[in-house]
Amino acid sequence: MKRTNQFVVRPRSEQDRELLHELLDASASLWNELTFERRQNYFDGESVWDTDDYRKRYVDILGSATAQQLIRKSREAWRSFFSLKEKGERCSPPGYWGNEEDGRTLRTYIRNDQYTLEMGDRSRLELPVGKELKEKYGLGYTERLRLEVAGVPKWDGKQGRLELYYDESSNQFRAFQPVTVDDSRLDSPLADETAALDIGASNIVSCTITTGQQYLYEGRDLFDRFRETTREIARLQSKLREGRYSSKQIRRLYRRRTRRRDHAMDALARDLSERLYEEGVSTMYVGDLTDVLETHWSVRANAKTHNFWAFRAFIKRLAYTAEEYGITVEVRSEAWTSRECPNCGSTDRTTRHRDTLTCPCGFEGHADLTASETFLRRHETDVPRPMARPVRFEWDDHDWSEIPHSHESPKEARTDQSTLQPA
Repeated sequence: MKRTNQFVVRPRSEQDRELLHELLDASASLWNELTFERRQNYFDGESVWDTDDYRKRYVDILGSATAQQLIRKSREAWRSFFSLKEKGERCSPPGYWGNEEDGRTLRTYIRNDQYTLEMGDRSRLELPVGKELKEKYGLGYTERLRLEVAGVPKWDGKQGRLELYYDESSNQFRAFQPVTVDDSRLDSPLADETAALDIGASNIVSCTITTGQQYLYEGRDLFDRFRETTREIARLQSKLREGRYSSKQIRRLYRRRTRRRDHAMDALARDLSERLYEEGVSTMYVGDLTDVLETHWSVRANAKTHNFWAFRAFIKRLAYTAEEYGITVEVRSEAWTSRECPNCGSTDRTTRHRDTLTCPCGFEGHADLTASETFLRRHETDVPRPMARPVRFEWDDHDWSEIPHSHESPKEARTDQSTLQPA
């Protein structure tokens, strides 16, 4: 079964940092050149597989194995594109990793037998580089780039292809290491719990588990920052000369806005999957987004639905991550769950105001957490009452941090007041 370790990689010196940056930048150049040729062939009606030998062109910088891994990754992306196209799904050809003028996405892939990860008092990661970079930075013929590792990888097993990238939002180099572990959680009788997710923007994920646990990932701060950047983009666009629609600064802001959002969503999918794994969850229900993605009359709601949420991309990201933990994601209809009273079952008498759902029968609770609980009860008959308090998380630009459960917290009013009663 597949699992993924993620950790921070730290260059030991400024020279190592420059070398690593150049390695990732050259990887982006290879990807962009290959993507350009394949896109041209595709739009001209020619075969995307008939391309120049980019391995030979980049072997002196990246090394033969790394160059080949990038080419293989490109091939996988195009095969995925054609597969989706055959199924009739809306999709676009693989795109570029930015450009030299506005900034590239710095990323590379290292074959599983080409890197060494050693953990201990002095954890380190060793990577191959091409002879041109070795000569430029004074490495010996058999030497490799040695980097420090921060964090302890969780999983042991057969290592897979390493993904290494530069996270602009945190100014850190990060690594993803897939591994194959021997013991499958799917074969364990402990992994028989179920979770249901209500997906939103004010609260990105509200989750209820058959163990009685609830998780709430708050997204207000994220969305507010997203809107601030959007307003700044609009201000700069208003100052452009007639006939111009963008600028280097505007493109940079668009890229930064997207990367910040995607970084937070990636981290959320990972954090949630790990927590569900520890709870023994084997199945996760997620609401069908068909009805949710309809156009709203509110400009603010429209911005959340179509720009910030990026729902479909998030669900795919969540499904891929959950699969690594042996958790199956099933998309089901969640119609009326956000309006249904868990006490009397009414949907037309309830009232929702921000995070609160109320009903004339006397019920009052957190709307999104209630929706996830109602959603779960539609698919599971034995669902206990949630625990006394949900576990709430906020994004701090790097991780999803748990909010202390304190009566002094000004955000305590957001929690489900109905759950404060004894079970």
